[in-house]
Amino acid sequence: MNDRIIGRVKRVNGPVIEVMGITDAEMFELVRVGDANLIGELVKLEAEAAVVQVYEDTTGIAPLDPVYGAGMQLSVELGPGMIGNIYDGIQRPLEAIRDIAGIYIRKGIDIPSLNKTKRWHFVPSAKPGDNVTGGMILGAVQETENVLHKILVPPGEKGMLESVAPEGDYTVEDVIAVLKGDDSQTKDLLLMHRWPIRLQRPTRKRLPPDIPLITGQRVIDTLFPIAKGSTVSIPGGFGTGKTMTQQAVAKWCDADLIVYIGCGERGNEITEVLAEFPELIDPRTGRSLMERTILIANTSNMPVSAREASIYTGITMAEYFRDQGYHVAVMADSTSRWAEALRELSGRMEEMPAEEGFPAYLPTRIAEFYERAGSMETLSGNAGSVTIIGAVSPPGGDFSEPVTQHTKRFIRCFWALDRNLANARHYPAISWLDSYSEYLDDISMWWDQQTGPQWRSDRTEIMELLHKEVRLQQVVKLVGPDALPDTQRFILEVCTLFKNAFLQQNAYDKIDMFSTVQKQAKMLHIIVTYWQRGAEAIKRGVTLVKLRKMKVYQDIIKMKFTVANDDLSELDKIQGRLERAMDQMEALHA
Repeated sequence: MNDRIIGRVKRVNGPVIEVMGITDAEMFELVRVGDANLIGELVKLEAEAAVVQVYEDTTGIAPLDPVYGAGMQLSVELGPGMIGNIYDGIQRPLEAIRDIAGIYIRKGIDIPSLNKTKRWHFVPSAKPGDNVTGGMILGAVQETENVLHKILVPPGEKGMLESVAPEGDYTVEDVIAVLKGDDSQTKDLLLMHRWPIRLQRPTRKRLPPDIPLITGQRVIDTLFPIAKGSTVSIPGGFGTGKTMTQQAVAKWCDADLIVYIGCGERGNEITEVLAEFPELIDPRTGRSLMERTILIANTSNMPVSAREASIYTGITMAEYFRDQGYHVAVMADSTSRWAEALRELSGRMEEMPAEEGFPAYLPTRIAEFYERAGSMETLSGNAGSVTIIGAVSPPGGDFSEPVTQHTKRFIRCFWALDRNLANARHYPAISWLDSYSEYLDDISMWWDQQTGPQWRSDRTEIMELLHKEVRLQQVVKLVGPDALPDTQRFILEVCTLFKNAFLQQNAYDKIDMFSTVQKQAKMLHIIVTYWQRGAEAIKRGVTLVKLRKMKVYQDIIKMKFTVANDDLSELDKIQGRLERAMDQMEALHA
């Protein structure tokens, strides 16, 4: 850290500090304030005055205290040792802080983000004399059993490798290569490098999002699917299950890595994540889920300005692993708390407020955040992706408020949570009426290859039934269900079956907590077959009561609990019993 003084404190307004006598400073420069060395960022600059946003408690800072400039932007350290770690909003390792300072984060504490003493076994893949550019791979470190951490040439660097370290054990600060640039200047390359959090990491080109991100949650994968590299919003009022839905996706989705950002959430929710994730077993690898997870805990009792930075810290880490060719899922919980931090900081800087007091640049910030998602061809030629799943907490569940409305402009998938479903203990409480996904056409070919072409038609048919049910429910409220003919009552019956036997999912049941796409497709086809054959049977004179009394009907209701993901032949047997029962019933009424 450069200790040059760039100015003196003039005024303190919470986390916003006015600085006077500014010399030799630049926008978004990392600074230290006062003798306590509080971390901050220069966010406004004019003539000899500036405004600094401080990421720690400013109690005790007084006018004329010195402000030190670092000569670089607020950045994160990227290298081996990130996976399984728990950071705060500005990438300070919370477990290391606890070991040194106890349960409270001491003001001005300065602990490296990465362990600088631990040695990693580096295996080079580049050799002296190679011409390299930013983003190319120098070698690899086996960080966890399932994650091979690839060491990259920092973006923006290029030249010829004068030397490459032999295979061996190195710390993140050891030189593993020397790069000679086009200007004949040499630069040492380490196992780690820094990158500004507000600057998007470069890629070659954007790829089409045509591979789904499988979550194991049936209402998501079947009705409102997402792709790797997609953008998703989960809006819902308090208690509707936003955090639970995000945690379920984080636990079971087939992303290579998870970056979970607890942005302004309650401490007990973050504690639940910290307690659960190490004990959970990744179904794909059989190892702890923490071996593919990075947690950023910036709870509601932490400094509000660090909440604003935590979103950028998390997405920068995700981009770094994307550049290695991995598929990364970012869980931002919640972007509303981030927007509230923007509003508070904007108010303290006396900026003109816009709708509901939010700053006028709120839509721009939201767009910049979601724009950093995508499926990309990296600078090294690999394919990687960043999927952003952002929770939104509209006050009172009002989806017309600014954060929800602006978010809808920049995302292509919307999982709207319904309070009535949550109150009825129907989880995930994703509304099938208000939600939508624009990735359906992009990923249909993949689903056809995995499950067969009937998946698309089955999904379309069940969605049409769900919308018909809404109109029929309005009639039922007026005249009661008995006034409807059996053909319409059967629609209500099938939709109730679909909700209970398919959409509702038990996160505590070992079989039901996760469903493969093959199981989902077969379950859906059984229910659609029951609807199609049953509707034909009713036209032939079969009563609704007889359809309910079929023995196979109970098998359909229980199949989500009784049929394991690796025993799909049992679903084929249920399908066969259903077809035979329908054939017998139709034969009796022929």
